[in-house]
Amino acid sequence: MTALTLSTSSAATVRADAVVVGVAKGAKGVVVAPGAEAVDKAFGGKLAAVLETLGASGAEGEVTKLPAADGLKAPVVLAVGLGEAPGKDDGYANEALRRAAGSAARALTGSKKAGFALPVEDAEAAAAVSEGALLGAYSFTAYRSNGNGQNAKGAKKNDAKSAPLAEVALLGTKPRDKEFKAAAERSQALAAEINRARDLINMPPNDLDPKAFAAEAQAAAKEFGLKVEVLDEKALKKGGYGGLLGVGQGAEAPPRLVRIAHTHAKATKTLALVGKGITYDSGGISLKPAGHNETMKCDMSGAAAVFAAVVAAARLGLEVNVTGWLALAENMPSGSATRPGDVLTMYSGKTVEVLNTDAEGRLVLADALTRASEETPDAIVDVATLTGAMVLALGNRTFGIMANDDAFRTSVHEIAEEVGEQSWPMPMPSELRKGMDSPVADIANMGERMGGGLVAGLFLKEFVGEGITWAHLDIAGPAFHEGAPWGYTPKGGTGSAVRTLVRLAERTAAGDLG
Repeated sequence: MTALTLSTSSAATVRADAVVVGVAKGAKGVVVAPGAEAVDKAFGGKLAAVLETLGASGAEGEVTKLPAADGLKAPVVLAVGLGEAPGKDDGYANEALRRAAGSAARALTGSKKAGFALPVEDAEAAAAVSEGALLGAYSFTAYRSNGNGQNAKGAKKNDAKSAPLAEVALLGTKPRDKEFKAAAERSQALAAEINRARDLINMPPNDLDPKAFAAEAQAAAKEFGLKVEVLDEKALKKGGYGGLLGVGQGAEAPPRLVRIAHTHAKATKTLALVGKGITYDSGGISLKPAGHNETMKCDMSGAAAVFAAVVAAARLGLEVNVTGWLALAENMPSGSATRPGDVLTMYSGKTVEVLNTDAEGRLVLADALTRASEETPDAIVDVATLTGAMVLALGNRTFGIMANDDAFRTSVHEIAEEVGEQSWPMPMPSELRKGMDSPVADIANMGERMGGGLVAGLFLKEFVGEGITWAHLDIAGPAFHEGAPWGYTPKGGTGSAVRTLVRLAERTAAGDLG
């Protein structure tokens, strides 16, 4: 991964391939952001004018490269837009810094080192720039040709021009300051785990089936001192995990339930995270229509986020017990696949009439939620690319939050906004529950079409242990980005919800959630 260093060097003296400065949209044109004073001086105080001549406006994510002026050690200046300039007494928002750093890092693909001279007045701003740069530099190259007809996976050298920015030097910081050092270390650990989630999401399903995903968890557990338990198809059958088995029975690759846990000797709280891990979703017998299958390797994004968050908690040494449950299965059509009309007996003992085999995520999550509830954690959060209805409601960049406790839902929403993940609290209307009444089973896996995302949340609620605080994150929109990269968001897997889960764990450790 891209290296991160804290540097006391100025933008004028740093030896790098490029120096990154921030610019913004002011009332009268381009405004040079704090941190770029030395560069502006090298341009005779006319950096803003030069950039405007080149067409720069300071708009968010806008990147303008220009040759460095005399007096600068770096040969290239990269100006990145921060959006609207803040008021006189206000600073730049952390998310604006995060996105700008990501855009700059991506624009410097192929460079060995860049000095980032963005506004870093405190450790929090430094963390935002660090995160943005490290996430923006991400690229998934494991399956690309290295130019000579050989697969790049495992190759010693990739094309240097397409290699991610190798080093980010954060200028104007305090390398010996405890807060700055802690911010840098946290950013590195967090970015590494978000990028781990991205790698898993981007991996093709022929290489990442439930067994392979479980092996990834076992390897990480060994590396970071986590406890791991894997239930294979025999253990699932013995335990009565009807949801996981029902979804996975049509595939040659059998399902798995993985428990991976970070524990701390001083912890007084336990947080359980449950992730939907459908490593490929064809829809099963209720086959998805043409044009909807191509990205369904991403249907394990919730499990990837949970996995990454647990490892991050361990790397950061958080004083909270964090247990991740990865509900892993392939949803495939075959002669052995679950049919619409079948009734499954879940791990909880409840029976579910399957009306649509493409509503499979809630079935695997139901088993995992029941199992997680048996350990009576202080709170459970599940994460899933669960419904297209949530995408219709909130778009491609915002995930929905439902909960059985309004205060907890508000806390999760505030945490998501704080770390820069767009989210929105959603209701759980009780009248929608009746639509899932079944004439043959305790509940059906489908209800009213309108409000389908809310119906799915109500279904999951049925499998949460009594008295346990629970929230559900439907990340179907932001989990996989099909358009052009923007900010620190790449094309493909994004690692959505990892930052929210990690900050939730930090808040729980600090006792800030009550």
